[in-house]
Amino acid sequence: MVSKKSRLKFDAPADLATGKTEKARGSKLPPSPLIFVAIVGPILLIGGLLIGFLGDPHAGEPRVHMPVLPKNAAPAPAGWAEALSKVRTTPGAKTKTEPMELFTEPPKVVRVSVGGQAALAGPPPSWSGPTSGPLQPAPIAGLFASGPSGSLPIIAADGRTSSKAYARPFKSDGRPKIALIVRGLGLNPRITQQAIDALPPETTLSFVPYADGLQTWVNIARAKGHEVLLEVPMEPLDYPDNDPGPQGLMSASTPAENAKRLEWVMGRTTGYFGLTNYLGSKFIGSDEGMNALFDVLRQRGLAFIDDGTAFTRVGDVQRASADRVLDGQQLSADSIGKQMEGLELAAKQNGQALGVGNAYPVTIDQLARWSREASARGFQLAPASAVMTRR
Repeated sequence: MVSKKSRLKFDAPADLATGKTEKARGSKLPPSPLIFVAIVGPILLIGGLLIGFLGDPHAGEPRVHMPVLPKNAAPAPAGWAEALSKVRTTPGAKTKTEPMELFTEPPKVVRVSVGGQAALAGPPPSWSGPTSGPLQPAPIAGLFASGPSGSLPIIAADGRTSSKAYARPFKSDGRPKIALIVRGLGLNPRITQQAIDALPPETTLSFVPYADGLQTWVNIARAKGHEVLLEVPMEPLDYPDNDPGPQGLMSASTPAENAKRLEWVMGRTTGYFGLTNYLGSKFIGSDEGMNALFDVLRQRGLAFIDDGTAFTRVGDVQRASADRVLDGQQLSADSIGKQMEGLELAAKQNGQALGVGNAYPVTIDQLARWSREASARGFQLAPASAVMTRR
């Protein structure tokens, strides 16, 4: 802030050049605030009248409210950068995480070897394989009750649970099963619609609780045959550099506070068969926090599937841990293809395997193309709910 005394010093050269003093100038020039109002006021008024007359051109579209990001960056709320970001470092400066610039252009056309066969990257057509049709619309009577922030899942009086009722039906044909999850959906309308349309209905879709229009996206996904997971933000080891957001479960929070945040997350939508972690490397290491989470899952009849971070965690709930994060090493068609080869090997050895990918165009493209060849390669594509066990 500049003092009056300082302003007089800054004005001195101009005063000396013109021969005018502060006293002489003061009576002729209007105060600066009045100049600002005189210039900016009409502009704001005209802008407001135009908006009121024309309306919002984007009214009715799903939206995400968040800070302004760098040009061409994919929109994402603070803290959701682990799956939707890259790390940029400046010599001598602290590491900074920024959203990846992925959604402005389609992926480049490249060739990648997948199990000895060439797969061409690029926007895939909509899924045209077999489907069992839409899943039952949510909510299902008897499986929900009103909560402080929305409808919450409950176990029905006849024993039905969301983990079963909202899961996609599946019947094994005896071949090794491979389940695929695409997470981080709901933030970007175009990429979310691409995942729903391009991926086979056996693919499980995982949605971000912070996304606007969340119930609409879940309804659309289930109408296309996709079962749905809901992501729970959890504290990572590098918090606060990586922030799970205002409703993240924190290891230092009281059980009551975490329960309140978890209720907010679960109340955001209906129709999901289970929860999955977003971040969480620190929270998952908390015995108290995870035991409380498993208690809630068990009481509400929900499953839990993690990205491999909670592989050693056990609890009396239906659950599974991912064998591989398919685009966690490098975001390229070639790298994803190699990860799929590893997933195939795991399925042959164990009878089943679970892979997780993020909401990137190139990831969705490669998974869609692999899925069309899955049967010919000797695998049965399965929803994630079909590879769960009770631990």
